Amino acid sequence: MFEHFFQCPYCWEEISVLLDPSVKRQTYIEDCENCCNPIEFTVAFHDGELMEFVADSIEQ
Repeated sequence: MFEHFFQCPYCWEEISVLLDPSVKRQTYIEDCENCCNPIEFTVAFHDGELMEFVADSIEQ
């Protein structure tokens, strides 16, 4: 697993997520561990290296 730190698009706190580099490309939704708002993640790995990481708010 790969731990990646980023800033929440809602509360602006620095949080982390665990990413699986064995999955080359994925999109999923997970709640912020601080403010509990849903974040849509788009993640891409190439040869085990993180190539793309996007954490977008989901407008409600």
